[in-house]
Amino acid sequence: MRPRATSAAAAGAVAALICLVAGSAAFAQTTINGRVVDIADGDTITVLDGRGTRHRIRLAGIDAPERGQPGGHRSKESLAALVYEQPVRVEWQRRDRNGTLVGKVWVASPESRCRGEPDCPPTLDAGLAQITIGRAWWSADDPDEQSAEDRRRYEFAEQEARARKAGLWRDGSAVPPWQWRARRAGGGPPADASPR
Repeated sequence: MRPRATSAAAAGAVAALICLVAGSAAFAQTTINGRVVDIADGDTITVLDGRGTRHRIRLAGIDAPERGQPGGHRSKESLAALVYEQPVRVEWQRRDRNGTLVGKVWVASPESRCRGEPDCPPTLDAGLAQITIGRAWWSADDPDEQSAEDRRRYEFAEQEARARKAGLWRDGSAVPPWQWRARRAGGGPPADASPR
């Protein structure tokens, strides 16, 4: 009887290991280290890696006002102040429908004395920073884009920014980018189309 108990325990351990590996595979990430060489808008950048390859990156978990949309210029400026010409680490796991990498962008804090130097640790999540200062919405449309912890953190940051009336929330009339895009595409009033 002892071999059966051992076999059942071993099978249970193997099943648990498979679940653990499958769960971590859902958030398997690839890392790019490089320098930001372009800012397209408040949630999209271009990173030049050490091999000279340019990577277009959309910050995971956020949706910022588009170019030409009210708030778009300020959102782009705030992201540029955080990351432009700075070394960054991008943790990405997928591409969006346009082929753009979607990832979490880490940069050295603006207060860091070593900011701009290659060995300065990137400790600031640029997407979370954009939400915290009210320059972007938390984008809840794709739960696989972020870990559960990041989703909670980003959602809370948006709630706090709204409560403080920071950035986009100052006048209470900010139109979410997904509604603005739907209006421009259809020529009609804002729609409740989902973000990207």
